[in-house]
Amino acid sequence: MKSFFKVISPEKLLSYKHDFLCVGQEKCTIDKCLERILAEDMVASENIPAFRRATMDGYAVNATATYGASDANPALLFIKETIGMGEIPQEKIGFQEASKIATGGMLPEGADSVVMIEYTDAIDSHTIEVFKSVAPLQHVIDIGEDIKINSLQCKKGQVIRAQDLGCLAALGFQELCVYQKPRVAIISTGDEIVPISQSPSMGEIRDINRYTLSAQILQNGGIPVFIANVPDNFNDLCAACEKALAIADMVLISGGSSVGMRDYTVDTIQNFDQAEILAHGVSIQPGKPTILARLSNIPIWGLPGHVTSAMIVFHILVRPFLRHLAGELNPPFYSQPSISARLTRNIASAQGREEYVRVRLEQSSDGTLATPVQGKSGLIRTMVHADGLVVIPENDEGLDAGSMVNVFLI
Repeated sequence: MKSFFKVISPEKLLSYKHDFLCVGQEKCTIDKCLERILAEDMVASENIPAFRRATMDGYAVNATATYGASDANPALLFIKETIGMGEIPQEKIGFQEASKIATGGMLPEGADSVVMIEYTDAIDSHTIEVFKSVAPLQHVIDIGEDIKINSLQCKKGQVIRAQDLGCLAALGFQELCVYQKPRVAIISTGDEIVPISQSPSMGEIRDINRYTLSAQILQNGGIPVFIANVPDNFNDLCAACEKALAIADMVLISGGSSVGMRDYTVDTIQNFDQAEILAHGVSIQPGKPTILARLSNIPIWGLPGHVTSAMIVFHILVRPFLRHLAGELNPPFYSQPSISARLTRNIASAQGREEYVRVRLEQSSDGTLATPVQGKSGLIRTMVHADGLVVIPENDEGLDAGSMVNVFLI
């Protein structure tokens, strides 16, 4: 009879992620870098803009020439030239002089501000009256005001967003150095598991976990690689793991993580030389029998077979490891989005474990409400109907209806 697993805290398990190195790096064209993880700091090589640029249609002026201007006492300015978009000004602006300019145009030498066209009146083709004073740099973007040369714009280890691509495109970067996407192998185990293309016989079920885990891997920057549906057979599982370890950066074994006579995950992992079991049992509910092992730089996970348990374990425990392997360093506090809501019902919990309760969110006149979704860990509908998870700390006996809770969105 197998000995029962020794339970560790989720914090202890998560601390092991720093024992694994990030995957390699590669160059990608900038148009393929959205949501990739940057592998080097990006420093501005130039000022953006490189010239003073108008933000309004009007006249480029020296601000001092407009001081005191009003409807009763307009300032008289003489037009030097008209500056079109993309043109380099040919004339220098002196006191009491102006150049007509369009939004985005380059200010001429001597000009430091733009008078909006609606605050001017043309006397003739060479002369205008100005009815409102402007301050230096008013309606102007100064040199380097957007991006300053030698400034750090994007950090190594950050997820590249649309706005980051815009910034780097403005600086002329055509390629970026990013971390490769980790390849995550999925092995589904169990005599009862059949492909979704097959109609299950009595006692059989379709392989749900292959698809839910694949989707979660894709959502977190990885590439899912399905290895096989493996029956409860030690030799077959060893062969599947050997294939997975040869091609993947992480291995997920769905099912077989508990302590039954037909649960072979631990035995299979230990069959590989230098493999080390880091954890077998985590003080969370659902997902207590979770396994984490290490072989070289490859994390090997034994996940519960029940679909809800496997998905929650992935979200809480596997996801941070995957994002670490993918190169994400010091993820921001908003990397796991959450919302504050009021519980609609009491939730009971046993002490000694951290419990994750599925909840459905809805808006009411009293604000956002969180209603627990009832159901066992083998029911996929409990995840379908859930919008997020509420965490009950291990030393609490539950949460009261009406209390405010933090809901982690899923």
